[in-house]
Amino acid sequence: MENEARKAAETVSAVLKKLAAEWGLETADPADPVPGTPPQEDMGDVAFPMFVYAKQLRKSPVEIARAVASAVAADAGYRAVAAGPYVNLFYNLAELAQRAVASADDAAFGTVADRKGQKIMIEFSCPNTNKPLHLGHMRNDSLGESVSRILKAAGADICKVNLINDRGVHICKSMLAYKEFGKGMTPEEAGVKSDRFVGDYYVKFDQWSKTDPTAMERVRRMLVDWENGDEEVRALWKQMNGWAVSGIKETYRRTDVSFDRFYFESETYLKGKNDILRGLEEGLFYKESDGSVWVDLAEIGLDKKVLLRADGTSLYITQDLGTAVSRHGDWPFDRLIYVVASEQQYHFKVLFYVLRKLGYEWAENLFHLSYGMVNLPEGKMKSREGTVVDADDLLNELALMAKTEMESKEKSSGVEDVNDTAEKIALGALNYFLLSKSPTKDMIFNPKESLSFNGETGPYLQYTATRITSILAKYEERKGEFEGIPFCPEKLSSDEERKLIKMILSYPDQVSKASAEMNPSVLTAYLYDLAKTFSQFYHDYPVLNCDDKETALARLKLVRSVLEVMKKAFYLVGIPYLKKM
Repeated sequence: MENEARKAAETVSAVLKKLAAEWGLETADPADPVPGTPPQEDMGDVAFPMFVYAKQLRKSPVEIARAVASAVAADAGYRAVAAGPYVNLFYNLAELAQRAVASADDAAFGTVADRKGQKIMIEFSCPNTNKPLHLGHMRNDSLGESVSRILKAAGADICKVNLINDRGVHICKSMLAYKEFGKGMTPEEAGVKSDRFVGDYYVKFDQWSKTDPTAMERVRRMLVDWENGDEEVRALWKQMNGWAVSGIKETYRRTDVSFDRFYFESETYLKGKNDILRGLEEGLFYKESDGSVWVDLAEIGLDKKVLLRADGTSLYITQDLGTAVSRHGDWPFDRLIYVVASEQQYHFKVLFYVLRKLGYEWAENLFHLSYGMVNLPEGKMKSREGTVVDADDLLNELALMAKTEMESKEKSSGVEDVNDTAEKIALGALNYFLLSKSPTKDMIFNPKESLSFNGETGPYLQYTATRITSILAKYEERKGEFEGIPFCPEKLSSDEERKLIKMILSYPDQVSKASAEMNPSVLTAYLYDLAKTFSQFYHDYPVLNCDDKETALARLKLVRSVLEVMKKAFYLVGIPYLKKM
């Protein structure tokens, strides 16, 4: 509704200038009025305070408000009232309704040009190949996928990238445990999903290392052997990484998460290593007595950071540096966004500083989209101890709970594929819950709460959409009753209808806000308010069964517009639309 507020401000501004001339103040050029929101909906759609004009126009704010309201009232398109020192304007509801219905049908409605021309690369997920995706990854994936879709809706050219962390000490732990205990078994033979199969050996290593003091040293030697190209180690690494990546990609398909490019740490870490050695030669970094390479961070108020180990092997910071350089060469971005948990804030401060120090000007456009941790009511999860909730297990549990809920309420009989519907309810519940809080906040995920069909949940939104779909289906059955009846937007005159119309038209503003803040919770909150407002309207006013057919058709078009906007917003936050549930 920002456009409407802007137009109203222009009208009030013109009236103020006209009044200034009438009052003999031709030289006065009143400041542009600032639109606000009246404290109550029945007081108007937009409010303008007159305090700022009192000294300039030599009248009290109350007098100015009365004069402006009187002048605006004569102007076509608005009803204006003076409320003390404020001028409150009511928009022409029939015009708004006409536009809301037409706009919602437009496939481009909700796309804005805020980021038009920007090339934005966004990195998210970035799993290790020693375990399957878990609940923490799910928040990362939900946030990364949603922000990507929102930025694209705001006009940006988007490239979604994923860095597969496929080398390092943690990977060698799974490899060594498999070498010791796996006996050549495959995931298929074990009847276990391939990434889970690899993850089980990561847990096995943690158990084994507590009784064998040589285990950790053997892991370190294996990493050195890997970096030296040992054929046996490389063959085992390739086999186990293949299992892990294959299973992880299955989960991506299940959760509707996708990427434009995959990067692998094993392919980029050497590039970072060479850049660090170049920086060492140029005096940007320094070497300790043990041969390790460090950077002094005093310039940014920090201590120091190791960039290469004493044995010459790379660290996370090394490969992230090389990956960033490779990416800019592959797809010269205007901005690169890293969706990574808040516990890595220090890491990214150092990474961005090192890249700038090495002379990469584009490093000024790197951004860490930090998000809080997500845990279960039982407490913090730990991968190495096997207390992490795998993403697939969580989705399976949510889908089973959704199916049980549907059957208990006898909702499953009208659904064509109960299991598919339950899966989509589970995904909607998970994505809504993970995105409904500001990214920076920690959260505790409660599976049962997330699946409620009432309150601020994904299933509640999905159910609201199915109710509207049902109304539209009944209309199709009775379409003949409405033949020849025109759309009469003036029939939409109640406060609830006004609110729905304004909410529909405010959808592009919500997309703009979500894009500016890179915060999907803007849209989840909007969706909940829209669904709640529709439910109140539907409770108070009949649609198809309204005695007046013109009113019935007008309301039908209104609720259809609500559904179209909900479906658009659903896509941006990863909530599947269901016709029945």
